[in-house]
Amino acid sequence: MKNSEKQGIVMMPVIDAHIHFDQYKKEEQNLILDELEKYQVKALLSVSTDLNSAQKNLALARMDSRVKPAFGFYPEQPLPGEEELQKLLNFIDTHHQDMIAVGEIGLPYYLKLEAVTMQRDAYIELLEELIKVAVKYNKPVALHAIYEDAPIVIDLLEKYSVQKAHFHWFKGDKTTLQHTENNGYFISFTPDVVYEEEIQMIVQNYPLSQLMVETDGPWPFEGPFQDQMTHPKMMHEAVRVLAKLKKIDLKEVYQQLHWNTESFYSIAKS
Repeated sequence: MKNSEKQGIVMMPVIDAHIHFDQYKKEEQNLILDELEKYQVKALLSVSTDLNSAQKNLALARMDSRVKPAFGFYPEQPLPGEEELQKLLNFIDTHHQDMIAVGEIGLPYYLKLEAVTMQRDAYIELLEELIKVAVKYNKPVALHAIYEDAPIVIDLLEKYSVQKAHFHWFKGDKTTLQHTENNGYFISFTPDVVYEEEIQMIVQNYPLSQLMVETDGPWPFEGPFQDQMTHPKMMHEAVRVLAKLKKIDLKEVYQQLHWNTESFYSIAKS
């Protein structure tokens, strides 16, 4: 009997649509990789925060093909210098065939709350530059854009006719959510859907055909995941909760989420 069938627990293939795998300690990376098959996790979409992060993710992907790297610049940090940005762009140019997407990119919502004098226009310019890179290489974008930042990002996506946009851990109002849905963009939810009413409301009102599941690890979670290392296995509980919220057969939810992520990111079947 398979592990997934023990005690009547349904567990089907999943893909972690957004994880910072390079940020885990080496022993944690090894543990997760060793347990991917056990928990039927087919791939990890490991997003990057800067050039160093991108280099680490590329190395991880070359070590294990289940790690699918995305290259970008995480917005919740100081802007890169001109030389640093050029090195990142050169790295992407050199390794664009190795990357599955441009990401993580977006706008600094939380940083903005802390820094009143933040150069907002400069962050928008950086985002626009990276969106252009995605268009150049015909790659999806993995986005950090929440609340009032999301409409600004949507405007940029529309400006460049970007169709493959993934808003990870989306948070925003109903109008923005509807705009995102109408444009065919995808959003993903984390294990906090198990205990966060805000996230439950969002996924309940978004089409299953445009949803993915993620961990955003090593970001820690609360509720039943309190004090645990964030592990892709947590996605299974998140999927079970989603199925209950949408009142859709669990197997159908698993299959749709897997297909969504696999097709969106052009992940070859193994």
